[in-house]
Amino acid sequence: MKSRQIGAVVSIFLTTHLSPAVAGDILPPPAQVSKHVYAWIGPLPGPNKENQGFRMNLSFIVGKNAVAAVDTGYTEAMAKEMLAHIAKITPVPVKYAINTSSQPHRYMGNRVFMENGATVIAHIKEVERMEKDGLQMAAGVDRALELPSGTTKPPPVPNKVIEQDLELDLGDLKIEIKHMGATHTPAQLIVNVPADKVVCAGDILYSGRLLAVLPVSKVKTWITAYDNLKQFGDSIFIPGHGQPGKLETFQFSTRDYLGLLYNHMTKMVDAGADIQDAIKKLDQSAYSKLPLFEDLAGRNASWTYLEVEAASFQ
Repeated sequence: MKSRQIGAVVSIFLTTHLSPAVAGDILPPPAQVSKHVYAWIGPLPGPNKENQGFRMNLSFIVGKNAVAAVDTGYTEAMAKEMLAHIAKITPVPVKYAINTSSQPHRYMGNRVFMENGATVIAHIKEVERMEKDGLQMAAGVDRALELPSGTTKPPPVPNKVIEQDLELDLGDLKIEIKHMGATHTPAQLIVNVPADKVVCAGDILYSGRLLAVLPVSKVKTWITAYDNLKQFGDSIFIPGHGQPGKLETFQFSTRDYLGLLYNHMTKMVDAGADIQDAIKKLDQSAYSKLPLFEDLAGRNASWTYLEVEAASFQ
């Protein structure tokens, strides 16, 4: 499908199919982004009891012989709904599930996919974080969704751990799993569907809301990863959060914002400024109207300062 056609399909389906979940259902019907790719485009607020944790983008790719899911959701209930929606669209089995990162909304549904016969794929550095912080992340799910403590259990370790890029053959369709380095988390994976010119970019890309810098994030290499996405030309990118679009769609909300954080904090560290002074002098006002700004702006500045400061001692 030509990129112009893909863009039209994205526009049509995002308009007609991405209504909020109702009547106790977690997920709406997925949108068809291209010939082989479908996606659930989540709302922008954080996880809560009302949205039942659906606040991210999830997707899947349908080949002749296999389906590959990109991420497995925030809860096992969400993962079960993903599989139910997929089964309504195609009888082809879900043979693969790819965790693009170790954020809980990317992998907490792994058990469900594995029990249904899928090989779950993740990068070794992300698996290490899952193992280290899994109990803490599960407890965070319980708090966010107002569940009794201990309700959420960490899923088993993914059963295919990778360190290099990987190609999967889904029958009449090959997809590429590529390691993009440290970004939002230690070893972000993306999934490229060359035949459709669609890239599932995970949390490298944000639109429509302020991105989140975490203690494990690396802003410097996150910028590099964004620039490396240019190799995919005029592909449609499905971000971790926000609407799909061409790469330039994410320039302001991702590339420019990361650059603002990193360049400012580099100047502050070089000048010997302490963290509070550096944060105070950072002008983020251009982003102040984005959802989650009040929650994240200060933390983003803080973690970026600490990253730059740590690098200055190496």
